[in-house]
Amino acid sequence: MNDANALLLKRVVNIKAIVTPLWKEEAQKQLQSQINQLDSQLQQLEMQGQRMLTELQKQVEAQPGNGAIQQQMGDVQNRLNQDKSKLLQQKNQTLQQLQQVQTLDLDVEVEQGKVESFFNVAVGDNLVKKLQVEILIKDGVIQEIRGEL
Repeated sequence: MNDANALLLKRVVNIKAIVTPLWKEEAQKQLQSQINQLDSQLQQLEMQGQRMLTELQKQVEAQPGNGAIQQQMGDVQNRLNQDKSKLLQQKNQTLQQLQQVQTLDLDVEVEQGKVESFFNVAVGDNLVKKLQVEILIKDGVIQEIRGEL
């Protein structure tokens, strides 16, 4: 191949996995771990929020006419509610993913992730076909490489 007519390019390669009992077990463990982590973050947020609000409440009692502290309490409460809502939304999405994993049939192919790879192209190559490459794995072992290398 003449270097003047060739290029080395980078592409994204999709990885698909065949659903097996082991794959389902691993996916469920990973999602459950994420759920536990989100629960822990929610608990931590709640405790930090209560500490901050208790501290501000003491300041309000010490300076009853200070509207700035009241405003600060409202701001803290709003921020806590936003952060809590965001974490609850993430937890809900993860719970939905867990439910989807549990209902997947064995031997179906599912998106597992993406990796990048380099590839050569030359004059006359079909670029579209060279960009459409995917790897199929089963329990971590490559079963098939699909597309034009």
